[in-house]
Amino acid sequence: MTACIVGIAHTPFGKLDAESVESLVVKVAGEALADAGIEAKDVDEVVLGHYNGGFTPQNFTASLVLQTAPALRFKQATRVENACATGSAAVHQGLKSIKAGSARIVLVVGVEQMTKVSGAEVGKILLGASYLPEDGDTPMGFAGVFGKIAGNYFQRFGDQSDALAMIAAKNHKNGVVNPYAQMRKDFGFEFCRNESEKNPFVAGPLKRTDCSLVSDGAAAIVLTDSETALKLGKPAIAFRSTAHVQDFLPMSKRDIILFEGCGEAWKRALTEAGLNIYDLSFVETHDCFTVAELIEYEAMGLAKPGQGARVIAEGITQKTGKLPVNPSGGLKAKGHPIGATGVSMHAMTAMQLRGEANEMQIKDATLGGIFNMGGAAVANYVSILERLR
Repeated sequence: MTACIVGIAHTPFGKLDAESVESLVVKVAGEALADAGIEAKDVDEVVLGHYNGGFTPQNFTASLVLQTAPALRFKQATRVENACATGSAAVHQGLKSIKAGSARIVLVVGVEQMTKVSGAEVGKILLGASYLPEDGDTPMGFAGVFGKIAGNYFQRFGDQSDALAMIAAKNHKNGVVNPYAQMRKDFGFEFCRNESEKNPFVAGPLKRTDCSLVSDGAAAIVLTDSETALKLGKPAIAFRSTAHVQDFLPMSKRDIILFEGCGEAWKRALTEAGLNIYDLSFVETHDCFTVAELIEYEAMGLAKPGQGARVIAEGITQKTGKLPVNPSGGLKAKGHPIGATGVSMHAMTAMQLRGEANEMQIKDATLGGIFNMGGAAVANYVSILERLR
């Protein structure tokens, strides 16, 4: 790949009552350009990742990014959507423009504001990312969908409650030192493992600590070709490889506990990069629910099907392990504003590779992997990043 990340920006994630989609977009767009040392007039294209689906009334949002600076007027601006992988869809669209030579500098923004509607409405909106003819009546919305996935996994491979609690505890511990995280509290294994008034079962075997948070927030990155990146004289994070794999929407057409689209995306990206999974310094993966991270261990090649629990039990994915997974705290601690998530993953990975992750920093990080998915492993995006200079 010839594209690089040269600027990043990130708001805190959480319930941001004083913000709007517009204010969030304008904030990160301006900060990302400033971080890159690039003026608005030099941007060739804008790509906005915004799921919406009814979270906010303003549904035509691509041009909101232009509110950042007068010089963005008349620039190409497009909104993209691919469920919970919307942010990575926006990043990959920007990469395609650079690869095609139609743009030299692309501003990519991801945003979501989810907390302005009721909890019941959130569940209804998110359920739209499933196959409604089969899943439209699922209790508890998308949590119910993943509750069914977890139940099927447990039925085939045995009770995995310990593994899910270990994953939750790991990610919450990592999130404590992430200044952007919505939940900065180390709950520990025992709290995550046991049902309680503060940690009730939500859907199937999933408890509250197994579910990512409803969030507001935004993130942005500036992409350029490598030649431009080197001229800027700032840290440049290059895309060594990418992959996008789209699978069937109905879960009935797939073995849902295998996440085959995730596995195929990792296989393609690692092959293109000439790497194996353990060549990576760390991974940011899509832990919308803890069972997703567990299955993703297997899909990315860390364990055979049904043996993902061994990966977390042996500490392989801990911050000091052989392959740290979600040093940011993941969606579990950081929060999951749908359209912003994939862009956030790329920004966080760039921070690590620039050596600017502070207390989140993985020592001597040189290669970072990202997996962002939409729906139940329907839209599958992998990026592998490395420091160019």
